[in-house]
Amino acid sequence: MGEQGDSVVSFMSSGIAGLDEILRGGFIRDRLYLIEGEPGSGKTTLALQFLLDGVKQGESVLYITLSESKKEIEEVAASHGWTMDGIHVHEVLPSESILKPEEQYTIFHPSDVETAATTQDILTAVDTARPTRVVLDSLSELQLLASSLLVYRRQILALRQYFARRSCTTLLLNDRTEDGGDLHTRSIAHGVVRLDRIATDYGGFRRRAEVIKYRGIAFREGTHDYKIRHGGLVVYPRLVAAESREQTGRTLLGSGLPELDLLLGGGIEEGTSTLVVGPAGTGKSSLVSQFALAAVQRQQPAALFLFEESVSTFLHRADGLGFDFRTPLAAGLVKLEQVDPAQLTPGEFAHDVCTLVEAGTKVVVLDSLNGYLHSMPNEKQLASHLHELLAYLGQRGVNSFLVAVQHGLLGDTSQTDISASYIADNVIMLRYFEALGEVRQALSVFKKRIGFHERTIRQMAITSSGIQVGPILRQFRGVLTGVPELVEPPGQEHDAHG
Repeated sequence: MGEQGDSVVSFMSSGIAGLDEILRGGFIRDRLYLIEGEPGSGKTTLALQFLLDGVKQGESVLYITLSESKKEIEEVAASHGWTMDGIHVHEVLPSESILKPEEQYTIFHPSDVETAATTQDILTAVDTARPTRVVLDSLSELQLLASSLLVYRRQILALRQYFARRSCTTLLLNDRTEDGGDLHTRSIAHGVVRLDRIATDYGGFRRRAEVIKYRGIAFREGTHDYKIRHGGLVVYPRLVAAESREQTGRTLLGSGLPELDLLLGGGIEEGTSTLVVGPAGTGKSSLVSQFALAAVQRQQPAALFLFEESVSTFLHRADGLGFDFRTPLAAGLVKLEQVDPAQLTPGEFAHDVCTLVEAGTKVVVLDSLNGYLHSMPNEKQLASHLHELLAYLGQRGVNSFLVAVQHGLLGDTSQTDISASYIADNVIMLRYFEALGEVRQALSVFKKRIGFHERTIRQMAITSSGIQVGPILRQFRGVLTGVPELVEPPGQEHDAHG
């Protein structure tokens, strides 16, 4: 039950948790809904999930098919591991006798005769089964039978009244073959859900659901990713950070490296996002791993999403740095997930992250931002997706770390995929520089939205015993250019607090 205005509304579950969330509770009982989509978008699967949920509730449910046979529908159910027990299936299919010349109509228009017979067949099936849930598959057949759009519209109106008087919640399935959809049925239906199946340049199809209309309900607008898996449709509602806004403290969280914490003004504030940027090989992944390991040592669960290396490679690299991720991984304090770029959608990724956060994860690492962007080349609003996700994490007091690879050996700051100011509260920059015949690494904090931080540049080294952050590079000038000048003789450098 739910409240809309001054009236109490009774909802019926769609059988799909994510769709119920988008619909703010499910389908209002005793109403007629239109489910439209291209062939292969999952309309039949959605309809079966709706009816199977009714079977679980002990209801009488009816599937009326005008296009597919009962056997074909049973095969769809079997592919998901379902049985049709409890679902009444009624076939309204043309008889083979219409192929005989003597059966051709002469006085009456064939469509008028067949429409009347089909409608009567549907009414008889409903009167016999007395269902609370009905699926009519599909409207395309009724529209083709009707002699005109007026006849078709009046037929849909009559069916809506008929089903409502018998307390039936009805789903009408329709093959959407035009961009505008079936506007006649949309205007009659109480709600309209559209399923889109979009081809991508690489990988599987991208599927998105959208509620076009839902009278009297403040449904969640926009497009929402969904997938057809074994077991039915899984819908990932679009993340709206403002709906879950929470107040969090601003506790400083250390990195486990005293010199780095000095650079950061004591540490990273709880609930902030940090971008670690630099050329390839400067130690960005190692640095974010250091933050994750420090959190785990505080008994704060961490999740690392790997776009560019496998879990085994990550663990091998961590072993080489003296980072013990295997013990907390076995204990469940660390979640390592290798992301398959060919199958990723922004909605599914956000859903996976949010599920972990709701289970208690306090640190999320995305390695790397470039991998995230390149894994979904067809997406035009990835920056907005990511910004919304990071805002959600921040409101939950979760620290997020992102790795971004800059182009070139020295790092071209003009070439960035997403504005750092748009997505990150903190920016840590790593650079190569040449000094005394060696290629070294430098570390600096370029941005910290909350609190103070050092404006200095420190040397950093990756060793077999971990990350070492050295003193301030006061003896050099022009470190960020990659080829600094020596302004003081070696050995006369100031200490870290100078």
